Amino acid sequence: MQEKQKPYAYAKSLELFARAAAVIPEGIYGHQNPAFVLPGACPYFADRAQGGHFWDVDGNQYIDFQCGYGPVVLGHNHPEVEDAVREQMAKGSCFNHPTRLMVDLAERLTSLIPAADWAAFAKNGSDVTTWAIRIAREYTGREKIVMARGAYHGAHAWCTAYPGGVLDDEKKHILSMRWNRLDDLENLADGHKDRIAGIILTPYHHPTYAAQEMPAGGFWEGVRKICDREGIVLIVDDIRACFRLDVRCSPHYFNIDPDILCVAKAMANGHPISAAMGRKNFRESAEAVFFAGTFWSSPAPMAAALKTLSILESTDAIPKMERLGRKLKTGLEELGQKHGFRVTASGPAALPYLTFDDDPDLYHIQAFSRHMISRGIFLHPHHNWFICAAHTDEDIDYTLETADEVFPEVRKEMES
Repeated sequence: MQEKQKPYAYAKSLELFARAAAVIPEGIYGHQNPAFVLPGACPYFADRAQGGHFWDVDGNQYIDFQCGYGPVVLGHNHPEVEDAVREQMAKGSCFNHPTRLMVDLAERLTSLIPAADWAAFAKNGSDVTTWAIRIAREYTGREKIVMARGAYHGAHAWCTAYPGGVLDDEKKHILSMRWNRLDDLENLADGHKDRIAGIILTPYHHPTYAAQEMPAGGFWEGVRKICDREGIVLIVDDIRACFRLDVRCSPHYFNIDPDILCVAKAMANGHPISAAMGRKNFRESAEAVFFAGTFWSSPAPMAAALKTLSILESTDAIPKMERLGRKLKTGLEELGQKHGFRVTASGPAALPYLTFDDDPDLYHIQAFSRHMISRGIFLHPHHNWFICAAHTDEDIDYTLETADEVFPEVRKEMES
């Protein structure tokens, strides 16, 4: 059980950030920048982690509902995964050639995932989503790519929401549609006849700063039908959820039939690896699009992935995460209603996110998250959360007990 300890202080985090700001752009860049969370009211630097908890550099302990933004699926420092990594590291970590583990992992994925006849590996989700759209262009000889508005597919120029250093030409062939709107896709297909190479969509919509949206009935069947009719390559970006929902990945969970599938986060329990997989008729095009990185064949993350997949398949980790997530989602919605708020816990149970329905400026969720963090529960105010298999009923119970205390604090703060 998490110990009640308030208020938390972040003197060492702030001191370390001052040092970082002198030598690192932004001090902390990208999605881990404190400005994305709660500046001054959350930890900036972590120190260690175990199971479903982590400790910051000031010694504050948290129930970790961010899980490294998703990669930690079994829990931090899982002994079997770390033993597999250490065993491989004793042999070496970077070679002139790939090791047998690359073949083992590709065979494992192609035997596990229905849409996979081949697999290739990289380090980040952005690596493989970018490669996937290039494969679609190579396969079709077309230039246009469709994506959903507000979707995140990585940091490359074609998909980033941030304009710095991005040329207009790098986005001119990217088309956007509204999530769950087949009519938008039909209009794009009609307006760009024989010019759309591929469509890239997440299995469900998880925009930043907003509630998540599940696929409407018939949405994915309709997308597949349009792709088949128009000769468009269907790419599913399953980077965020992948093995957390189903060991055969989210397309199996949502009954999606992709041409190319991209995965990463919940693949190796925190070790850096991503993969793109596809059907055999796209293999020749995949071979024609150069794809390489010095560290992409590192064997230790592949050892971690093989062990993680084995544990996910042979234990109750996935149903446990779903059960705990449903308990958290239901409990938060009931408590919100109890305290006079209209709140929605959206998304799949293992990847929940709370929004206040009458809070378009996000002040309520920021205040809620700030109070929860100060009591030892790390909840991101702007990004979906993650359940891992090391979380316990006690963690969820403590979180709900704390939320019962925090909702009135949010009410007071908003009224003042």
